[in-house]
This record gives sequence, structure tokens and C-alpha cells, in this order.
Amino acid sequence: MSFSTEYKSTLAALEAYARGAHAREGRVINQPPLSRLVEALGLEQLLAAGGLRGKRFQKFLDTYLSAATRLHHPGSMAHQVAIPEPMGALGALIDSFTNNSASIYEMGPSAGALEFGVLNWMLGKVGWTPAPTHDDGKSIDEIGGGILTHGGSLANLTALMAARARAVPEAWRDGVPQDLVLVAPESCHYSIGRAIDILGLGRKALKPAPVDANGRIVPEALAECLAALGREGSRILAVIANAGTTAAGLFDPLREIGRVCAKAGVWLHVDGAHGASALVSERHRFRLDGVELADSLVWDAHKMLRTPSNCTAVLVRDRRWLDGAFHQEASYLFHDKDQPGVDVIHRSVECTKAGLGLKLFLSLAAEGEAGAGRFIERQVELAQEAARLIESRPGLELAIMPEFNIVCFRTAGENELQLEIRKRIIGSGDHFISTTEFRGRRWLRLALMNPETTITDISALLSEVEKSAALVREGWK
Repeated sequence: MSFSTEYKSTLAALEAYARGAHAREGRVINQPPLSRLVEALGLEQLLAAGGLRGKRFQKFLDTYLSAATRLHHPGSMAHQVAIPEPMGALGALIDSFTNNSASIYEMGPSAGALEFGVLNWMLGKVGWTPAPTHDDGKSIDEIGGGILTHGGSLANLTALMAARARAVPEAWRDGVPQDLVLVAPESCHYSIGRAIDILGLGRKALKPAPVDANGRIVPEALAECLAALGREGSRILAVIANAGTTAAGLFDPLREIGRVCAKAGVWLHVDGAHGASALVSERHRFRLDGVELADSLVWDAHKMLRTPSNCTAVLVRDRRWLDGAFHQEASYLFHDKDQPGVDVIHRSVECTKAGLGLKLFLSLAAEGEAGAGRFIERQVELAQEAARLIESRPGLELAIMPEFNIVCFRTAGENELQLEIRKRIIGSGDHFISTTEFRGRRWLRLALMNPETTITDISALLSEVEKSAALVREGWK
């Protein structure tokens, strides 16, 4: 078997793709009609007849990359998706080619070891006890545990399965009691609602947490909320707190919330998919002060840790509840055998699970923990500099001073104007931004993920926003 020609051409094409994007050449985003792109890629013919080798492969790859959204372009500021550390991308290649599963140790010892190692590193960052490499069977209170999953949605579901294992361990056999409720702010990620659906609770079980004007949980009011639910006869499965909201990147006061939940005997789950990476920065880890009081945390490595998608950690303070989240029988996997490592399939929705730890490890190991911290600090400083620049421009309004790397702003006018501005900016191709709702209004939103983006790029974007706003207003007269 040989694929050296295709391998070399792929590396050359990716290098040219990244080099051009870094140099701000071409469009950030190109969206040809689906029918035209399917035809240009030759999908039907190649699926039927094969032959994707040599020059045909090169043509296919060139077409594919021409329509790929160029996250590496400094004008890309739309979404919370990492510009991967190149070493992490190599990890994805190695993992795909070896195709070892990290769920069962014998199916991928290296993959299992790397996942174990990076999870222990994360547990230490949270302030929880890392797991021992050898389990001697002795009971040690509150040893932490974790699992890497393919994304935050799956991670949030897994964490709530662990919460259910503690609250109603018989639910796996008997079904979910209908008196269970979940308390979460309206700003929580939509995957929380999906998890409730999958758990069979129904949306009626999602109870709003009391929040301030910016959507942060108010701990004093939360205590009364939990007490009132108890008086109504509800059992609280978990309280959800945010460590980086999706819309504006804001952090809930975790220490105060943790104390309230501990006093009430309620599971606290922190959705840190976006913001838990602040734990790597000595300058910004204060945003998660008190996270060690939580029972579970999800942490996306494929955001600010620059790991290729998808790679999310589910971390728990006491591994016993994660170990009880799933129950399964499979005679071809579960039986007496030599066990030099650890099987983690009982912690995961997935059976054959990719070696996600390799991507994460290589992304971090390229520059070490200090390098990851420097990147995070650079992006937060850029966000705050961008916010000050927005405040200095009379026609623009800043939503709130950024706490992390998300900046929300708008121009004077209705919500529809903000959407039309985004449409025009994407159409021009120089920049790529998103929008969001915050405090009942539509805002333009920057997610500053690219280490090549500078304040000069943001200044150019703001000029384009102002120009687009003027043209739209003129056209609406």
C-alpha cells in the first residue's frame, strides 16, 4: 500500500492554503450553491467509478479547499472554532491512520494512555484529585475522573447522566422519575435542552435560574429558587452554571453558586465548554474561582486550547458517579482478562471512540502549558482592545466589556439592520462575523480565535460595518 503521492500533494496544498490565508489573500468565506459544488467535486462519478488518485485527487483537493471556510484568515472572527495548532492536526492524521479506539485499553493502549494523561492534567487544573495509574481497589474519597467526547453537546449529556446516577441510580432500570427538574439560566447552551429531551424529562423539567440583567446567576436568589422547588415536591437533578456564555462569553460567580448548591445538597454542573481554558492562564483563571466546588465540568479543547475539532472533556470531582452513568453488557468486551490499563467505555455514550487525547496532547505539547496561557491572554487582551476601539467610535455601541475573547457590539438601528450588515460583510469576503441575541437585542459578535488577527484587522472590520450600515440605511429610505 502506498499513498506517498497523495500524501505529499495534500501537505503542499494545506501549506499553501494556510500561507495564503495568513497573508490575507482571497475571501474568508466562499459559499457556492450546493448543486454547483457537488458537481465540481465530481461526487457522483467518483463514488460510482472510483479512481481518485494522482492528478484527479489534486483537482478534487483544490476544489475542496477553494470552498472551505478559511479559519486561518485573520478576518475570520465569527465562531468559537479553533485555528488548530499544526501538531494537533498531525495528531488527527496519526489517530485516523492507526484507527485505535480509546474506549477499551487493548484496542488502543497509546490512545488510552494519552487520554488518561491529559484528563489528569485537566483535573489538576480544576483543583480535583487526578486518578492513579494503578487502581489497587482501595477506596479513596473523591478521586476525580473524566472522559473525552466528540463535542460539548455530548459532554453535557454525559455529565447529566452522571448527575442522574447519583440522584436516582435506579433510573437506568426503572426509568426516569417525573419529579426531576434541572435549574439553568436562559443563557445556557442549547445542548442542555437537548440533554433533557434525551433523558426523557421533557422541557417542563427545565426551570429558569434567577439571573441579573446580563444573564448571570444571582446566588442569593438561587438559594430561594432551590428551596421553593423543594417545597413544590421537585427533586433537583442539577444546577447548570456557565463559565463563558455562548452569546457574550460571561462567567457566573461559581464560588457563591457552589456554596449554595453544597448547602442544598444539589449537583452543580459547570458548562465551561467555552471558558474553562481560562484555567490555563494565571492572569485569567480567577474567572473560574470556585470551580473546584462543582461536581462536574465540561471543557472544550477544540476552542481555546487550539485542538482540532472535536475534543471535549467531561470531568467529575468524584469518579464514582461517572462510572455509574452507563450500564451495559457485551460479552465480547466485558469479561475476565489481563488488564494492564484502564477501560473507559462505561463512561461514554460512544463505543468505538477516537483517540482524542493524541490531538489534545500534541496541541499542548508543541509549546507547553505556558504557550497555551500566552495565547489565551493575547486573545483576551485583543478583545478588550477591540472593545475600547468600539467605544471610541460614535456610531457603534458596545454590549459589555468582554470577560474573555467574545466581543458584542451593534450600530444604531433595529435588529434587522444588524443582520443585513452581517449579510453584506460576508458577501464582501474580507471578514466573517456572527450575530447573537443579548439582553433582548441583536448584536454583531466577534469570536477572536485567530492568533494572526490584530487590532488593525478589527479596525478595518469596524470601518466596513459603518460603511455597510450607511448603505443599508440609504437603501431603506
